Amino acid sequence: MAIKTFASRIAVAAVMAVACAPALAIKPFTADYQASFMGMAANGQMTLTAAGANRWKYTLNIKNTLAQLTQSTTFEDRDGQWRPLSGTDSTHLLIKKVNKNATYDWAKGEARWSGDVKPDRAGPLKLQPGDLDAMLLNLALARDVPAGKALNYRLVEDGRVKQLTYHVAGKEAITVDGKQQQATKVSRTDGNKETIAWVVDGLPVPARILQRKNGKDEIDLRIKSVR
Repeated sequence: MAIKTFASRIAVAAVMAVACAPALAIKPFTADYQASFMGMAANGQMTLTAAGANRWKYTLNIKNTLAQLTQSTTFEDRDGQWRPLSGTDSTHLLIKKVNKNATYDWAKGEARWSGDVKPDRAGPLKLQPGDLDAMLLNLALARDVPAGKALNYRLVEDGRVKQLTYHVAGKEAITVDGKQQQATKVSRTDGNKETIAWVVDGLPVPARILQRKNGKDEIDLRIKSVR
């Protein structure tokens, strides 16, 4: 979730689940996270800012002394349905840089990718109503879990289409801004990868996101504050 990548990085039923979700008033926010990235402590931050009429930019930054991860998506709020318009995915390691760009053209009904991508991942891929990218999945979970919606999504990311289903794994107490809150824990598996999110009713993003691979933690974001 965003994080595919974290995100690594974050069906018809899936489309309907998103398309029929109640409209949620979108407001700008900044969420600071305590992060673990590539086995080291890091700082994480998610922000949502206005990007024009009914358009928003949602960004994730994670940084430590070893690497920096930046992901963003610009999306449109179309009658309560969130449609990705463009996205960036940048990872800077000590000796390696990877930059990818995504474009979602709803007039043509297709998505394309450029930058450091393989030719068979450049697209185009056909879009369907309700499609999300990996970053928007975070916002969708924060919206849909408290509403009791079916957590089925069609993800269009990195030149591929995936059908994702999250399952509720119970309730847990989690600390946000120094106060304990009740969170709903949801998870999904994709081969050797597992993504777990803790959603607190009223927060615009998950309070915690954990991505695991082969049973080992890869990225762990724990919210500290939201403003």
